Amino acid sequence: MQEFWKNGLMPGKPCSLYIVVYIFLNQYSFLIFAGMKKAFLQLHAAVFLAGFTAILGKLIGLNEGWLVFDRLLLTVIILYGLLIWRKEWVTLERADALKTGLVGLIIAIHWVTFYGSIKYANASVALVCLSASGFFTALAEPLITGKKIVWAELGLGLLAIAGIYIIFDFHPEFKTGIIFGIIAALGSAIFPIFNKQLVRRIHPRVLTFYELSGGLIAMCLLLPLYLYMFPAAYYLPTWADLGWLLILVVFCTVISFEMQLNSLKHISAFTANLTYNLEPVYGIILAFMVFRENKYLHNQFFAGVGLILLAVILQMLRVRKQVKSGAHR
Repeated sequence: MQEFWKNGLMPGKPCSLYIVVYIFLNQYSFLIFAGMKKAFLQLHAAVFLAGFTAILGKLIGLNEGWLVFDRLLLTVIILYGLLIWRKEWVTLERADALKTGLVGLIIAIHWVTFYGSIKYANASVALVCLSASGFFTALAEPLITGKKIVWAELGLGLLAIAGIYIIFDFHPEFKTGIIFGIIAALGSAIFPIFNKQLVRRIHPRVLTFYELSGGLIAMCLLLPLYLYMFPAAYYLPTWADLGWLLILVVFCTVISFEMQLNSLKHISAFTANLTYNLEPVYGIILAFMVFRENKYLHNQFFAGVGLILLAVILQMLRVRKQVKSGAHR
C-alpha cells in the first residue's frame, strides 16, 4: 500500500496519472466533435473504468478464484439493493433467467482467467491478451447470430492477434499467464454477443443482476475444484483487500457494466469488443505508473501493443465512416 502512494498517485501531487486523464478527455472531445452518438461516449467511459480492473486485481492479494467470488457477491448485493430502492425489480421468465445465468457463467470464467493471467504474468500482459477478443468476436458472432462474416473485422482481429504473438514470442516466461489471458479473451468475446440480444428486452441493471447472480451460483459450484487445482495462500480478504474490492465493484462493475450494456443497444458487439482493446492502453499506462512494469518488458512488447492500437484506430475510422453514412449497427 505504501509503495502505491510513493509511486506518485497521492491526491494533489503532480504525477503521471494526469496523462491518463488527459488521454481520456481527448478521447471524449474527439467523439463529441466528430458527432458520435451517446452510445460511444458510454462505451469509452466504460472502457476507461475497465482499465483499472487489472490494477485493482493486482492490488488485491486474494487468489483469483476468491477474488471473483467476492466481487460477484458484493456486486449482486449492491445491485439487489439498487433494484429494490429504485423499484426496478423485475422477475424474468424462466427461459430468460436461464440465458442470463449462462452468460453469467461465461463472465465468471472470463474474470477468473483474466485475474489468473495477472497473477501468473502481470497486469500489462493480461490486458494485452484481451485484445484477441476482436478476432474471436469476428468468428463467434456469425456462428451465434447467423450474420455474414465481415472480412475487414476478421483482418483487424488478426492484426491484434499478431501483436499478441510478438509479445508471446519474446516473453516465454509469461506462458501460463498468456494462456489464461487468451481464455479470458474468448470469454470476453462471447458474452457481449449474447448481451446485445438480451439488452433489447431487459433493462441493463436487471440484466447485470441476473447475469452476475448466475455467475455467483457457478462460482459456488466450481470454486472448490478450482482451489484444489490452484491453491490459495489465504481465504478471507484483508481490510485493504475489502477497500480495493469495493472500488472494483462500484466503479468497474456496477457503473461500467451499465454503460457498456446501454451502448450495446446501438453498436455492434465487434465494435464494442475492439473498442475494449483500448483497455490495455489505459491499463498498461496505469501499470507502468503504479507497478513500474515497463522495467520488465522488452521493445517487442511495445511493438505488439502498437499493432493492437493500430487495429483499434482503423476500426474506429470504419465506424466513424459508417455513422456518417447512417449505416452503423
